[in-house]
Amino acid sequence: MIRFLLLLLAILCATPAVAGESASVVTSRVVATLVSDSDSAAPGQTIRLALRLRLADGWHTYWRNPGDAGAPPELTLDLPAGATAGPIDWPTPHRLAEGPIMTYAYTGEVLLPLRVTFLSGGTTIRAEARWLVCKDICVPEEGTFSLDLRPAPSAPSAQTPLFDAHARAVPRPSPWPATISAQGVLTLTGAELSPATVAEAWFIPDASGLITDDAPQRLSVAAGGLSLGLVTPKPLTALSGIVSIRDRSGQQTDVAILAEAGSTTLQETIALPTALLFAFLGGLILNLMPCVFPILAMKAVGLTRGAASGAGAGHAVAYTAGVLVTFAGLGAVLLLTRAAGSAVGWGFQFQSPVFVAAMAVLLFAVGLNLSGVFQVGGGLASAGSGLAGRSGHAGSFFTGLLAVLVATPCTAPFMGAAIAAGLAAPPAVTIAVFLVMGLGLAAPYALLAANPAIARHAPRPGAWMDVLKQALAFPMYAACLWLIWVLAQQSGPPGILSGGIALVLIGFAAWVFGLSQRAEGRAAWGGKGLAVVAAAIAVLSLATVAETPPDSAGAPAERYSPERLSRARAEGRAVFVNMTAAWCVTCLVNERVVLSSDAVRGAFAARGVVYLKGDWTRQDPAITSFLREHGRDGVPLYVLFPGGNTPSIQFPQILTQPVVLDALGVRTVAP
Repeated sequence: MIRFLLLLLAILCATPAVAGESASVVTSRVVATLVSDSDSAAPGQTIRLALRLRLADGWHTYWRNPGDAGAPPELTLDLPAGATAGPIDWPTPHRLAEGPIMTYAYTGEVLLPLRVTFLSGGTTIRAEARWLVCKDICVPEEGTFSLDLRPAPSAPSAQTPLFDAHARAVPRPSPWPATISAQGVLTLTGAELSPATVAEAWFIPDASGLITDDAPQRLSVAAGGLSLGLVTPKPLTALSGIVSIRDRSGQQTDVAILAEAGSTTLQETIALPTALLFAFLGGLILNLMPCVFPILAMKAVGLTRGAASGAGAGHAVAYTAGVLVTFAGLGAVLLLTRAAGSAVGWGFQFQSPVFVAAMAVLLFAVGLNLSGVFQVGGGLASAGSGLAGRSGHAGSFFTGLLAVLVATPCTAPFMGAAIAAGLAAPPAVTIAVFLVMGLGLAAPYALLAANPAIARHAPRPGAWMDVLKQALAFPMYAACLWLIWVLAQQSGPPGILSGGIALVLIGFAAWVFGLSQRAEGRAAWGGKGLAVVAAAIAVLSLATVAETPPDSAGAPAERYSPERLSRARAEGRAVFVNMTAAWCVTCLVNERVVLSSDAVRGAFAARGVVYLKGDWTRQDPAITSFLREHGRDGVPLYVLFPGGNTPSIQFPQILTQPVVLDALGVRTVAP
């Protein structure tokens, strides 16, 4: 049946060339034609020609770099005197595993266009093409084609939509700087790249032999960039190709990159002994970081008392245990999260604004305890600060836990390479690297607490200890302020409001609890109950903290609402609507490359275009309704309402400056 349909198609297609498309060459595997985006050509004009291949189900042909096997299509043109042709503009291929090898191929329908500039007018173009198609077997095929063009100014042909669709399949120049390390780690840096936007990424090289094509490409994503660990046969000083990025919605963005030699990156692997040494040194240096020092200073008073009573060794063991347990827990959570498909790294919990706000509240409560607002007790309101502020072994254990939690946003020297090596190794090695890093963090305190000779030089207990204890509250407040600054970057004014409410409530709870500790009877119980209620409301207010994605670079925009759109259209103004999301890489690239360009911004300003931007990062019924009205289930969506009775214009998902400017009536020069 399939062969009969293909034969029928061959009969229908084997007719003289029609405007914009040649007669077909038909086999049981491929229907091939030569197509043009114009039916005519005038002297000096440039048109686009392309080899069009429509492949039967299950068959594929190859990209310019076929990978481990295969051969790319070839197109040879017989042009009139003076005419010139450019190179093929290759669309992004698929990575196709064929048994133990990896190839870069096309399935379905593919267009391989190039530009031809004519010295004289319309003419007949002849072409020869060769291509290889594979399924269970590979078959080389070829064909000859002829296409007549009229001697007149070029005008769109019936095949022009094919070229427009192809333009959206070609990788755009990367807006992100790229580097390649000697060990094969490809790194892209840009504000649009983060764990919230990047779900998957892979690299396709321009030439064969640069990487091991079938080897895994280990992805690491952090705020502001991503790294791909490539396996390379030899050290590289430069690398070019395509990086494909798939965001959380499943949308794919392809960018052409030229990576130059760069420094060591997160993915770089090192020998295990070196990794363990780096882990210990990194943990040791963490003690000097502003994230950690206030926590350790808080225990200075307890340390002196412990040394005086001979209990220093017990505190050292408890503190070290708290550090190691927490480091092991972080390593395990990171491994589990990676196994579930998320790209996370050191400090991943600080990507959560709720966690950041909770840590700010906890450190604020610790500071209030040190300031003497309340004493450590068993109440719920002091649970967080009490654990770390207690003078016993439990206090030392939870001091170690707290030190690790607040240390994670700091990356000390040596830590990056050690963590990368650990994450690239088996899980047991990963946990070992994290534990050794914990030993480095715990070493100074443990040494000081366990060594009687050092402890004897400590000053004797006295009234100065209470003064020191109160003074140590201020580093806590400073650390709290820093966390509030981090929260401002993540959640903006709404997050600051929610976090501020939680701080006020915790402050009130601590004050009431402190009063209840000095009261008796019903007053004491009533005060403690009120403190518990205030602390509970503070915890609930933390749940309202939500991430607010940073605004992408782009033209100044108003927030979308149906009412604002209706009002602008009623005024007769042109309106450009951009439906986007923080996790949509295609959206962010379109905004940075096209909508933020001087040409588009100038066109918006010159024509008084109202630019409305809808953020679908979190579900918004108004935006969902707008998407469905325009036949879309997701972002990006770009719609121009020109004003008056002119119908709206819906743009493709991959924006280009000429497409937007043409819709605005700005004349552009074709490249």
